[in-house]
Amino acid sequence: MINNVVLVGRLTRDPELKFTPNGAAVATFTLAVNRNFTNQSGQREADFINCVIWRKPAETLANYAKKGTLLGVTGRIQTRSYDNPQGQRVYVTEVVAETFQLMESKDVSEQRANESNETAEKSKPTPPPLPKQETDPFAQSSSAIDLPDDDLPF
Repeated sequence: MINNVVLVGRLTRDPELKFTPNGAAVATFTLAVNRNFTNQSGQREADFINCVIWRKPAETLANYAKKGTLLGVTGRIQTRSYDNPQGQRVYVTEVVAETFQLMESKDVSEQRANESNETAEKSKPTPPPLPKQETDPFAQSSSAIDLPDDDLPF
C-alpha cells in the first residue's frame, strides 16, 4: 500500500508545540497550499491542510518556522475519530509529517515578515497629532491640586 503526501505551502500561523505526558514533542500546524488553477473570477484558491509532526522534528519546526514561512512537507494522510465532551463523534483527517524543509532563506522570510508588518502599520489609521504644549500650565502654581477620584483616568 502507498500513502505518501508531498506538500509545499505557507504556514497560516506559528506551529503549536506541546509535549505528551511521556515527554514526546508534538507540533500542529496548518499549511495553505495554492491550487494549480484559478476559479471563474480568476482568483487562485488555496486548501488549508492540518498537519502534525512528532519528536525532534516538531521541536525544530517550532523553533525555525513562523507564520507565513514557505514550507515543504513529506508524510502520510491519517484519519482518526474521537468523542467530544458533548458525546458527538468527531472525525479528523490530517497529514502526519515525517520530514519538512524550509523553502526560502532566513533573509527572505524576515524581509517578507517586515513587509507585512509595515503594510499592517500603514493600514492602521493614524491619530491626529497632539497640540504642542510650549509651557507647563502648572509651573506657576505652588498649591496642591485637588482632584476628586472620579476625575482620575485610572
